[in-house]
Amino acid sequence: MTTEFVEVLIIGAGPSGAVASSYLHNQGVKVKVVEKTNFPRIVVGESLIPRVMDHFNEAGLFDHLDKQGFEKKKGARFIRGKEICVFDFSNKYGEGWDWTWQIPRADFDFEITQEMKRKGVDLEFETEVISVSFEGKESTTVVKDKNGNLKQIKAKFLIDASGYGRVLPRLLDLDEPSKLNPHSAIFSHVKDVNRPEGEEGTLISFDILETQVWLWVIPFSNGNTSVGIVGPTEFINGLSENQDTKEALENAIQLSDYYIKRFGNVPFIFEPKKLTNYSAAVKNLYGDGFALTGNSSEFLDPVFSSGVCFATESGMLAAKLAEREIKGEIVDWETEYADYMKYGIAVFTTYVREWYTGNLQELFYHQPENPDVKQKICSVLAGYVWDKTNPFVAKHDNLIKNMAHLIKMEREAKENL
Repeated sequence: MTTEFVEVLIIGAGPSGAVASSYLHNQGVKVKVVEKTNFPRIVVGESLIPRVMDHFNEAGLFDHLDKQGFEKKKGARFIRGKEICVFDFSNKYGEGWDWTWQIPRADFDFEITQEMKRKGVDLEFETEVISVSFEGKESTTVVKDKNGNLKQIKAKFLIDASGYGRVLPRLLDLDEPSKLNPHSAIFSHVKDVNRPEGEEGTLISFDILETQVWLWVIPFSNGNTSVGIVGPTEFINGLSENQDTKEALENAIQLSDYYIKRFGNVPFIFEPKKLTNYSAAVKNLYGDGFALTGNSSEFLDPVFSSGVCFATESGMLAAKLAEREIKGEIVDWETEYADYMKYGIAVFTTYVREWYTGNLQELFYHQPENPDVKQKICSVLAGYVWDKTNPFVAKHDNLIKNMAHLIKMEREAKENL
């Protein structure tokens, strides 16, 4: 068995691994990326939020991605019957990017890896991790290529950006049940032949069918649109008696008064894919010689498109800390990595949980709108969940709940007059 030596080995070439490896490569660190699949490949996570632009820019990937002409996402619309709530990222609290992209992930991730290879990042596709062992902080990872050949890669630090593959959580017994209730999703793409002109045809939208059930609509610049249904697993399973994903998604679209005409008779480009009980968590975000990033650590829910944001945030931070550590600096991984990431995850977890309780929806649709409240919530939805000057970040654990309670009391008082 041959042996290869690198400073940092990264498992996974999605956004987290791409940002981490590109940053390290730019700093002169000898980095290698192994990816089990071959790109392009279809994956969920097609709606980004503005915070990710900071990471793509710092990693040196933004310019190439910007040339690809992906649909610009300047905000998001939430539909509930006749009620409409639109967030504009340019009208948010604090600093930060005012826009991002809506992306077919197959094309987006492929372009990222092409740019990585052009820059000289060592990347191997169709290379599966078989085992990982540690001696102190140094790791030995055995991988198998598409021809079945084995080799070992010795590294000073290991970053697991394997996404839903969750390589280290599986191999090191780090998986932990999510604190969120079990939800599932089914999605596909359609050729958007009935797309309206102007903003109506390009704006990302979430159509709330029930408090815990919603349809996503993500238009792309190539003329296709991603359509998906999300809800409690029991509800999603009930959309088709035979668990046929095509029938289930067709039935879900029939439930949408807003989108039935646009998508009701349009065929799917590929067999709809199902994600069952997708929320995930881990016991630890790091250990001696390794860090977990992106979906290999925590995945919450697609409702606010936080997945890629946490992937790139954790990928960039893990890369910076790993670089310091291999250069001999002492890194406090608990404070500088785990505590930091857990804070942002806790904020978004609150928003996801309060979305499904209905409390956050009370704030979204309350009339008349409170511009100050909306700006601060918009900043959270843009991914700036570490800005503690924003009370909707600093007091996330009780502010939404308390405000929703006051709105309900006010409504009940008016009804009783």
